[in-house]
Amino acid sequence: MNKDQIGGNWKQFKGSVKEQWGKLTDDDFTVVEGKRDQLVGKIQGRYGYQKDQAEKEVSDWEKRNDYHW
Repeated sequence: MNKDQIGGNWKQFKGSVKEQWGKLTDDDFTVVEGKRDQLVGKIQGRYGYQKDQAEKEVSDWEKRNDYHW
């Protein structure tokens, strides 16, 4: 999968991410742009989660949505 495919895939799933983590802002999504580690960090910051909890939530979301980074 090339960078353009990953970017398109991210745009497709961004709505689902917004539903799951509604506290994330459009600016957060601009920073994340399909980067898993950035998403985990933003979830930590917005929700006050420990890294392990944010990682687990992202992993669970990936499984439910069959999303591959």
